[in-house]
Amino acid sequence: MSSLDVSRGVCALVPGLQHWLENALYTVRIVDAASPRDKGQDRDSRRVLLATEIGHATHRDILINLIDGAPSLVAAANGLPARVAFGLADMGFAFALIAELARPAAVPAVGDGGSVRLMTLAGRVARSDATVLIQGDTGTGKEGMARFLHAQSGRSGHDFIAVNCAALPETMMEAMLFGHRKGSFTGAANASDGLFLAADGGTLFLDEIAELPLTLQAKLLRALQEGEVLPVGATHSVPVNVRIIAACNRNLGQECAAGRFREDLYWRLNVMPLELRPLAERRGDISAITAAMLLRHQDGGKAGFVWPTAAALDKLAAHGWPGNARELGNILQRALVLRDGDRIEADDLHLAGAPQMVMPLRMAASIQLPAEPIRLRDVARHSKLEAIRLALRETDGHRAAAARKLGISERTLRYRLAEMRELAAA
Repeated sequence: MSSLDVSRGVCALVPGLQHWLENALYTVRIVDAASPRDKGQDRDSRRVLLATEIGHATHRDILINLIDGAPSLVAAANGLPARVAFGLADMGFAFALIAELARPAAVPAVGDGGSVRLMTLAGRVARSDATVLIQGDTGTGKEGMARFLHAQSGRSGHDFIAVNCAALPETMMEAMLFGHRKGSFTGAANASDGLFLAADGGTLFLDEIAELPLTLQAKLLRALQEGEVLPVGATHSVPVNVRIIAACNRNLGQECAAGRFREDLYWRLNVMPLELRPLAERRGDISAITAAMLLRHQDGGKAGFVWPTAAALDKLAAHGWPGNARELGNILQRALVLRDGDRIEADDLHLAGAPQMVMPLRMAASIQLPAEPIRLRDVARHSKLEAIRLALRETDGHRAAAARKLGISERTLRYRLAEMRELAAA
């Protein structure tokens, strides 16, 4: 957890801030604004002070002011601290904004009690060298959790290497992960260490690990068990010291039961399991993530900061979030661009649900079963495409959910969607 000093004056003016900060993964210490910072304390540590206490502030601190009227954020600049002014109507979002202004870069935005408990557990896990398996829907923050684990570990001084297994070309997966020797295959003009050795001493994050072919899963298992890799074309293994964090948006236990994932590798990865809940099940995180994303999209408020209204936040809190934080980010970006006024109003948030897979009439017609099919393979192909269309409709266009419903990987679903586009263009 991060620590944050809050002045007694702030606690007297807005007593709810301390509770919010504690629910946002901070250890809060109440101090006198005039008290010197502890000698053992980081000279760049942050404090939350009243605007009238500016004489005791550094450029790292945050000044707050309770006002009547429109809220504002003035970013830290020219040696002056950040300043947040707000009224009672905007107090809830102001608390979230203060927490995100002070939050270290490697710590995810949280404001929900359940998320705080998970992050506290993750902090304990990070201090070990155990392999971690993170599971959760697409957009729930699996990579953010992996970066947090690395930053809180003893390996933080070394590299964090992230790789999306679903994006690796199947023919090059082994060479990209384990490296290769010069001339070991056509086009291998030079040798390469591979991602395992690139992460030596640090952390290797294997996202979408269920997409690895079974043959490569066996080689990954050996690398984890023996602490060494065999580059393509090499005759001797190379020792490697790397911590593995794996992630998957599907239930790996179910993938093992279906024969799509090796059970021995699953148990080797599932040493420290962490489950990330959908955003709809952690409503307290919505304000925190909204504040973090608006700061990111607006360059930390350096060119002026657009605040959401209380009604807009209520609308966000009531949404179902099938696309999780990724959907939230898209909606906020659109609202910033398309808003009519100086603030993000509820009407600026277009929450009609997850985007439907809208197909041109020509495509819809092209995937219907022919009245008199000539070849059996045509019947099978059209049946598969119709099943995909129905699954996407039933999951409101959510690809990960549709893939789970169909019992296929997201990669296979992408191939089938590409096939549907080709049929439409024919």
